[in-house]
Amino acid sequence: MSFFKSDTPLDVVKHLAAIAALVAVLVLGFFYVYLPFTTNHGETIVVPKITGMNQEALEDYLDERNLAYFVDDSSYDASVRPGTVLTQEPRPGDRVKQGRKIYIAVAMKNPPVIKMPKLTEGSVKNAQMILKSYDLNVGQIQLVPDPAQNAVLKQLVNGKEIAPGAPIAKGTKVDLQVGDGLGNQEFPVPNVVNMPADEAATLLAGQGLLMGATFYQAPEEGQTEGTVVRQRPVSAPGATIRTGQLVDLWIAGEAPIKEVQ
Repeated sequence: MSFFKSDTPLDVVKHLAAIAALVAVLVLGFFYVYLPFTTNHGETIVVPKITGMNQEALEDYLDERNLAYFVDDSSYDASVRPGTVLTQEPRPGDRVKQGRKIYIAVAMKNPPVIKMPKLTEGSVKNAQMILKSYDLNVGQIQLVPDPAQNAVLKQLVNGKEIAPGAPIAKGTKVDLQVGDGLGNQEFPVPNVVNMPADEAATLLAGQGLLMGATFYQAPEEGQTEGTVVRQRPVSAPGATIRTGQLVDLWIAGEAPIKEVQ
């Protein structure tokens, strides 16, 4: 049995139109009357700018504006006071509902400790890039005589070498000893005559020279045992030498006896 048996087609169309209109009114009433009333739709707050503020002042400041905050990140910056708000989300000027949490990142009090990267055996430019990526600072760059131009020879903190993998705080200054590329240039022959043999060896090594042959001879009058009495090449006006060359020494006294293994 048809529901619209006695109705004309025009009546059926009218009934359907009335039903559709009723459904539309109910849907529109739900979204534009009921939901706004129950969810305080439209009652929004403009997010204030809180970056640069100290975390200690945030709670009261946001309470007065019916907002809250949550710290979801932190980082270290030596130029920023600890506890300072670095970033915020939502951003200043956005509109949010009452009670909304603002997610912030704050500046840490103490720098995090990381592992020291390896900088030696690479170029000084590469070392600077690595230090920056690790949030470490480039300190003094000291040029030292060495044929390897612009190569990092040593990495130091407070004047002491630091090994790769050693703990180091972010923001620490790292000094670099870098080769000047002048190791092959000539320089005056150093004079080690009358110096103790161990001191002479240290001086030669410090200038990039190598110990050559060592000869021992009986001390002559006025010579102290264990001192250098002759060298080759000799130190004379105009005499020059290059890094890596050999220097032979004659030492007063007897050769040390080597222990047999």
